[in-house]
Amino acid sequence: MIRVRLPAHLRNLAHVDREVELEVPGQPTQRALIDALEARYPVLQGTLRDPVTQQRRAFVRFFACEEDLSHEPPDAPLPDAVTTGAEPFFVIGAMAGG
Repeated sequence: MIRVRLPAHLRNLAHVDREVELEVPGQPTQRALIDALEARYPVLQGTLRDPVTQQRRAFVRFFACEEDLSHEPPDAPLPDAVTTGAEPFFVIGAMAGG
């Protein structure tokens, strides 16, 4: 099981607690994880990535194991600590401005 921590506004939208657990079929990648998250919580479709281009939204960041995974290729394997459930996969709403 992969643990995913969502920001407050997405938790409210999906009516979930701070962390959700997902079974990701096949090779656990960012793309597969987001596919599984959107399949389980359809209300989140389009909130993390553009529905047409499938690119991560500009003000959404992904972190795991104290690393920024936001610019990793969507099909790169997730860290082992995430796939085993030892560490969560964080979705963070980024801020801009000063």
